[in-house]
Amino acid sequence: MNIRHLRFFVELAKTEHMAKTAEKLGISQPSLSYAISSIEDELGVPLFEKKGRNIRLTNYGKIYLEYAKSGLSNLDRGGEYIAELLDVNRGHIRVGFTFTMGQDLIPQLICKFKQEKDTKDITFSFVQGTTDDLVNQLVNDELDLVISSAPDLPGLEDKVDISHLVDQEMLAVVPFSNPLAKKDSVSLADLAKYPMIYYSKSSGLRPRLDKMFAEAGVKPKIIMESMEDHTIIGFVHWGYGVAIVPHLPQLDPRTVKLLHIDENVGVHPIFVVKKSDHFLTPAVTRFEQFIKSYCRKHYNNEYKFA
Repeated sequence: MNIRHLRFFVELAKTEHMAKTAEKLGISQPSLSYAISSIEDELGVPLFEKKGRNIRLTNYGKIYLEYAKSGLSNLDRGGEYIAELLDVNRGHIRVGFTFTMGQDLIPQLICKFKQEKDTKDITFSFVQGTTDDLVNQLVNDELDLVISSAPDLPGLEDKVDISHLVDQEMLAVVPFSNPLAKKDSVSLADLAKYPMIYYSKSSGLRPRLDKMFAEAGVKPKIIMESMEDHTIIGFVHWGYGVAIVPHLPQLDPRTVKLLHIDENVGVHPIFVVKKSDHFLTPAVTRFEQFIKSYCRKHYNNEYKFA
């Protein structure tokens, strides 16, 4: 049995006339008879019976017709969906991103991408989470692209491709009531004198902060942990402590005092991550290329957002 024979069967069921159906399908009557006989032989029941000069569906044929029509309809829809996925101007893109990225970069990228020509039929769904969780979802084919810090998942090195997008300067943030607010820059030792609002262990930024203080030989006084930047900034603003955060475009200098860090603490790099040796639809590939191009064009080299 093949799909072509099933289409012949459905058409013959409409006309219940061999000659008319063969003519409409552009095949010979023997070819049509062979196709129907093949299906009947495989099913082990007759699908048609003679009625004078014409034929009609048997009860078995009526039952099988509904399943054949449903199956062919699903196959047609599947083919249409695959064609849509292979169209660079259509399709659905599943994007994962970390909490920091959701505050400006991701909505900015989506907004600018949707302003490109022929993107109105490309849709998006989003998942926000920690880097490790997002990369695991990527490897499990639940996401197409992830925008995050560098993943640190042993055993997955060969399963993902990572491309650098942009760097963020690491800044100290203190309340205006803090004596450090009178400065333009501050050392890690100075910060460690005050209670610190710190990124939680599930955050991709936590290892970077731990390394910074360890290399400086300083132990921070952690009084609260959070994985969400707005929470950290809010607690700093109300004088609960000090913090170190990446340079975020939404940081309002009227809310907290932003300070450069005296030590060479490096930057917080942001990457786009995709699954290695994995087929990406043209729409996903188009968006990935747009992300890289946009970041090269619109972000400067001063380790912060332009």
